[in-house]
Amino acid sequence: MTDEQMQNLLTSIIEMKNNLERMAEKQEEMISDVKEIKKAVYDPESGLYARIKELENWKESMSKVIWTIGTGFIGLVLNTLYQNIGG
Repeated sequence: MTDEQMQNLLTSIIEMKNNLERMAEKQEEMISDVKEIKKAVYDPESGLYARIKELENWKESMSKVIWTIGTGFIGLVLNTLYQNIGG
C-alpha cells in the first residue's frame, strides 16, 4: 500500500468514527424524545389517557344533566297541556 492509499484509508476511518459519534448523539436525543412522548401519553395526571378519561366522565355527567333537563321540560309541557285541556 502506498502512503497516499494509507492516508485515504486513515481519512475514511476517521470520517466513519465521526459519523458513528454523531449517530450516537442523535440516538441519545431520540431516546430523550421518546421518553417525553411516553410521559405525555401515559402520565396519570396530565397524560393523554388521563385527559380522555376526564372528557368521557364529563360527557357522561353532561348526558345525565341533559336527560334531566329534557325530562323536566317534557313534564312542564305535559302539565301545561293538561291544565289547558282539562281545566
